[in-house]
Amino acid sequence: MPSTIKSLKLISDPTRLRILMLLHDDALSVAELQEILGMGQSRISTQLSQLKTAGLVSDARSGKNNMYSATLPTELAEITLRAASEIPEVPSDELALRHILRKRKDTARSYFDELAGRFGKDYVPGRSWKALAEALIKSLNYRRVADLGAGEGTLSQLLAQRAEKVIAIDLSPKMVEYAQNLAISNGLPNLEFRIGDIEEPPIDEKSIDLAILSQALHHAENPQKAIDSAYRILAPGGRIIILDLLQHSFEEARELYGDRWLGFSESHLSSMLEKAGFAEIETLIADKEEAPPKFQTLLAMGTR
Repeated sequence: MPSTIKSLKLISDPTRLRILMLLHDDALSVAELQEILGMGQSRISTQLSQLKTAGLVSDARSGKNNMYSATLPTELAEITLRAASEIPEVPSDELALRHILRKRKDTARSYFDELAGRFGKDYVPGRSWKALAEALIKSLNYRRVADLGAGEGTLSQLLAQRAEKVIAIDLSPKMVEYAQNLAISNGLPNLEFRIGDIEEPPIDEKSIDLAILSQALHHAENPQKAIDSAYRILAPGGRIIILDLLQHSFEEARELYGDRWLGFSESHLSSMLEKAGFAEIETLIADKEEAPPKFQTLLAMGTR
């Protein structure tokens, strides 16, 4: 029987309390706890070691990982649940946990990860990411599309070849002027560029079938607000597609590329989509660069 005094002392720490809440119903690995909590491996391992020594957590080997579970006595479990209501991070932890559990059930995920790692390594005449992207875009069948954070409009022009109407949003007046002139010269009257912020895009509510944020979200001051706004402009059944960087530690990106955020973890992006109201959420690693700093591209999708 764990010492009540020692247990209460351990539970009083917010980080250990968050860990116990996550392990209450589901066994998780250290890597999964890292992804949910956004903390380093050593910090989490230290907390787990203390909880295990006190008899509040147990572990079991599963393949290459140790899976941790809470082993709280009933009275301590009740105290933990009550105390957790005072921790502001717990609701977001629960969203991230649901994402982790969805990933486990996604048997196709490992296939896509492997494919993303192999694609382009072996030369095959005519096969490239650009060719694949153009083929997929031409197969899309959406009437009204919003390209949020469109930049010079390369993606918008590809989308306009298929869609009935494409509205491209960018914050830079010069970029919008350049892109709009390019669209006119290329004979794309269904492509309209508008000056605006992706956090408050100048687009009517429920008027869009597909919203795309391609390498734009990490420039947003408030990424959650940008995703909320995408939900607002989408019609019921509309889809969102996000391409962005996987969370990284290349600090120079802030100065070199004007990045506000150093990418996003899969669980964080999934949590933001779920919080906005999206369903049928999927995430996967779409590309892995070989050259330093070895950026990885994260693809996320959801349905309104």
